[in-house]
Amino acid sequence: MFQVATIDTADKTEFYRELCQQLKGLLEGERDVIANAANTSALMFEMMPDLNWAGFYFLRSEEELVLGPFQGRAACVRIAVGRGVCGTAVKEGRSMLVEDVHAFPGHIACDAASRSELVVPLHHDGRILGVIDLDSPSAARFDAQDQAGIEALARIFVEASY
Repeated sequence: MFQVATIDTADKTEFYRELCQQLKGLLEGERDVIANAANTSALMFEMMPDLNWAGFYFLRSEEELVLGPFQGRAACVRIAVGRGVCGTAVKEGRSMLVEDVHAFPGHIACDAASRSELVVPLHHDGRILGVIDLDSPSAARFDAQDQAGIEALARIFVEASY
């Protein structure tokens, strides 16, 4: 049975190194994408401070993302590619770190308490499968170290699931 271990958050580099190790252990031997997304969401939400939402949106057509497993308040179910932070990340094929979601043109406010957001695409075989989406009630919660850390978690998730 997998046991979550507390990680000191003072050193972000070490925090993400340990979080990646825990995710590898949690997903080891499991190939089901929904089960892996659910456990990845739970791990991020439990271990990362100052989040109010952590989860997945999966690309179900060239035009639309659909809500996947998550932790937090009920969320928007469908997001058009090119709309909001998640849709923009898919359209541009890159991670999006938004310090103030209220200043982001076309931001979709699923939870009015969210102030900052980090969205990381899930890349596999040259295509995007979806995104990991993190929201925080604090402005400027995420930085480049968080982005690099979540990009590493996304690679672990994709490798385990596809």
